[in-house]
Amino acid sequence: MTQAAIDLGRLAGRDVGRAARLTAEAHAAALSGKAPAVPPRPEIGASWERMLRRGVDPERAVRPRPLSSTELAERRQRSHLAEVLPLLRDGLVSVAESAQHVMVVCDADGVVLWREGHQAVLRHADAIGLAPGTDWREATSGTNGLGTPLVARRPVQVFSAEHFVRTHHRWTCSGAPITDPRDGRLLGVVDVSGLLDTLHPAMLKLVESVAKLAEAELRARHLRSLERLRSVSAPLLARIGGRAVAVDETGWVAAVTGMAPVDRLPLPRRLSAGPVRLSPLGLCSAEPLPGGWLLRPAARPRPGAARLSLDLSEPGRPSLTVAGGIGSWTHDLSPRHAELLFLLAGEEAGTSAAALAEAVFGDPGRRVTVRAELSRMRRYLGELLEHRPYRFREGTGVEVVLPEDRSALLPHSLAPAVVRARAEAAPRR
Repeated sequence: MTQAAIDLGRLAGRDVGRAARLTAEAHAAALSGKAPAVPPRPEIGASWERMLRRGVDPERAVRPRPLSSTELAERRQRSHLAEVLPLLRDGLVSVAESAQHVMVVCDADGVVLWREGHQAVLRHADAIGLAPGTDWREATSGTNGLGTPLVARRPVQVFSAEHFVRTHHRWTCSGAPITDPRDGRLLGVVDVSGLLDTLHPAMLKLVESVAKLAEAELRARHLRSLERLRSVSAPLLARIGGRAVAVDETGWVAAVTGMAPVDRLPLPRRLSAGPVRLSPLGLCSAEPLPGGWLLRPAARPRPGAARLSLDLSEPGRPSLTVAGGIGSWTHDLSPRHAELLFLLAGEEAGTSAAALAEAVFGDPGRRVTVRAELSRMRRYLGELLEHRPYRFREGTGVEVVLPEDRSALLPHSLAPAVVRARAEAAPRR
């Protein structure tokens, strides 16, 4: 045990009972509004704060109606996780069965899609509603190994009374998020759960490793699909005079002619054949291709006044919409880009890479990391993002749409400036 927080990795491997008692004491203190003698781990404490703000009942989970078999089948079919389910099974199910655990996979909405593992533990899971078609978001089930990684966007182990809802205190859960390498979109979480006395301290690392293998498989599939699109589009581009580019359905470039190559173009969420405005190409004609689009810029873009809307209202799903100027489009943001854009929106006069590094990492020395992220952002913001100092182009209107509960701002973020903004907005108890 460290002086700052419960050291679950050391304690659980030596004395599960003592680890359970310490987490139970911390849980009871949090509910009573008192400071625990030994605080919970930071990711657990942050989740408990979210639960207290939302008024989640610690005595019982909310159990919305499970999906019907038809609804569940449709959701499974839509999920890209179906593509890597065999890999997840190979990596985790046999381990889960031998360790008296179950493997659970949920989508980005926290809906359980698949569940496999030890038969006796499956029956225990039925008793708490951990079954296909059920909702395991934090808002319904409290701190848990599925819903909490969805918000934190990082692997999380939830042990015993670290679960916010008391009926889950018999369980230990290790969950890791899986993101789509094409666009950084969160696809869901893979989790291995079991009863308390079957805890293995290394389970979280195993789950995290298999989640990374799943992302690598999705990346390999994406590269193969780009190669197929390149084969289809190359003869077309060879006959086109002027500028043209072939992109897949998420904007990744397969082939280009008459213009500088780029990695990716931001596409509208719903692209259809015909004219469309894109950053940084301006007005284009879009023609469907097998597995993508052929885009032909009509003319050189002429930047004008633009309006930016940074939407942070839905936790875990930040987006940026640009209207006017070089075109109108919406781009889903990674957690890091959401943090940086939020900070830039408050810096009308501009700021430096060192100041942003201090605000994001608490370390002004991490300027290179910040510059690299800002360079990636310029791929879709173009001339709207200036540097020396970093700021939005003069005349650009910037709107930030915050969550109704301001203390739920970017809940995944540990950036010092964002943590301060949440603390300032949180109601005093």
